[in-house]
Amino acid sequence: MTARLLEGKVFATQIKADAKKKVEALQAEYKVTPGLAVVIVGENAASKVYVANKHKACAELGIYSEVIEMPNDTTKDMLLEKIDELNANNKIHGILVQLPLPAQIQVDEAEILNRIDPLKDVDGFHPVNAGKLATGQEQLVPCTPLGCIRMLELAGIDIEGKQAVIIGRSNIVGKPMFHLLLSRNATVTVCHSRTKDLAQITRQADILVAAIGKPAFVTADMVKPGAVIIDVGINRIAPKKLVGDVDFSAVAEVASAITPVPGGVGLLTIAMLMQNTVTAARLQLEK
Repeated sequence: MTARLLEGKVFATQIKADAKKKVEALQAEYKVTPGLAVVIVGENAASKVYVANKHKACAELGIYSEVIEMPNDTTKDMLLEKIDELNANNKIHGILVQLPLPAQIQVDEAEILNRIDPLKDVDGFHPVNAGKLATGQEQLVPCTPLGCIRMLELAGIDIEGKQAVIIGRSNIVGKPMFHLLLSRNATVTVCHSRTKDLAQITRQADILVAAIGKPAFVTADMVKPGAVIIDVGINRIAPKKLVGDVDFSAVAEVASAITPVPGGVGLLTIAMLMQNTVTAARLQLEK
């Protein structure tokens, strides 16, 4: 392996340390502790692990945390009522509805997420926050792409003037990543399932972001020598084996820097959730 390994733990530790200082500053200035509420509906095992990790991170940083568990047969109206309660709760500055939702309310996902007060939308999914990001007014930004940007900045990897290519156009990663890179003066191309001659495009990338959910999709012949590779994919290919969207061992011989899976971008997502919770608290207190 010739590429520099961009380990998520290193950068997550720095981001959390910064968040903790901001928590202490809010407590000193306003006598207020930032609060995060995570709503989980049903019995999804992976979701329960994620929620437990978020709760643990809050405890480490001095953030007040509530986990609201709702049964699998929860209706849309029941969930909307719970969100309304949290919107009105002054102890709660950030609200996160854990996805995926059970089948009977999955179809209403957009309506449910849009019910969250934009100032408490720590996932950054509300149309108000998406619109602010698209117009260069970063407020509350989706945690995973924001974590990728912070990692590049902390690693001293220059973005300005670089050719960046994103594979994937989801509202969670691809689209916000586009706006974050563009606002930092990269020239950005977004590729997707209908893109023709994909490898020809990815070979032009100084920064390549893979976020499509296909194991080892990005191969060495798709990568420009010396490129920085950000692998957002998390794919379970065996009960205890996770891999990314990038063929790690082969691509690491070509790239200048690469994120591993596991141990890469995933660790930054929770760190940025903590930062967003503190940001949300300050926005509400200063309003």
